Amino acid sequence: MRTPPPSRRLVSASAPATLLLLPLLLAGAADAAPPLVGVSPQDEAYFAPQVIACRDGTGYFPRSRLNDGFCDCPDGTDEPGTSACPEGKFYCRNTGDAPRFLFSSFVNDKICDCCDGSDEYESGIHCPNTCRNINSIAEAKHTLDIDDLFQKLRGLRTAVFIELGLVVFIFAFCFARRRTRARRRHYILKPC
Repeated sequence: MRTPPPSRRLVSASAPATLLLLPLLLAGAADAAPPLVGVSPQDEAYFAPQVIACRDGTGYFPRSRLNDGFCDCPDGTDEPGTSACPEGKFYCRNTGDAPRFLFSSFVNDKICDCCDGSDEYESGIHCPNTCRNINSIAEAKHTLDIDDLFQKLRGLRTAVFIELGLVVFIFAFCFARRRTRARRRHYILKPC
């Protein structure tokens, strides 16, 4: 009998090992967690196990069905990053600005509702990051307050000048009127 060349023997000997590793690699890829879209940092630990309970206690779902586009829990626990469940909430991280929750119906609707654009991750549109840094907002507000104060002081100075002008005018008017009355009296009382 003729023996196959050594290279063929190695391939044929390693083929069953490769076939055994292939399902393990595929299972490892299936177990790789999809990114948690729309989940607040406080809730990330809740979604870490392989089997997750619905928050309202109505059932359980495997991690592979998280954000799969089908509503498995009536309260929307399994779809925080999609618009599949009407009761779902989407968490906007809004880095640099205040985070907030949106109704899941706002997710991937081609309207940028989160200032960081995270709610439009699959809609095909690009949302610019319009989040403002909270510290720069406080600084801007402080400078606005000072500018506003200077403008109010200018207005106050103008009002003071107008009031002083009115006071001077009233004193001058009263003095002129009194003088005129005194002349009239003096003219009337003057003997002829």
